[in-house]
Amino acid sequence: MVKVTFVSSDGTRRAVDIAEGETAREAALFNDVPGIDGDCGGVCACATCHVFVDPAWIDKVGRLAEGGAEADLLQFAEGANEYSRLACQIPIEPLVEGLILHVPEQQY
Repeated sequence: MVKVTFVSSDGTRRAVDIAEGETAREAALFNDVPGIDGDCGGVCACATCHVFVDPAWIDKVGRLAEGGAEADLLQFAEGANEYSRLACQIPIEPLVEGLILHVPEQQY
């Protein structure tokens, strides 16, 4: 299991454990993390699992690739910035043990 911490817009922290091979979206949904809708069903057709990767983790997780489908979807996300990613596109692996993701105040 890999620990991921979600930080809500009010600063509340929620640490969850998730199996390697899952995604940060699944970590949020399986653990009822508030603010992650993820109602696209895992098909990259929406941006309801938008998160901000903590700046200390962005190099390990990877920045948003310009011009890709994820970037296209995030242009409609509320408050998207240079640390924005779709949680469904963040794979959980030992490299991200302790990952911190910030949940936006609203998804769209």
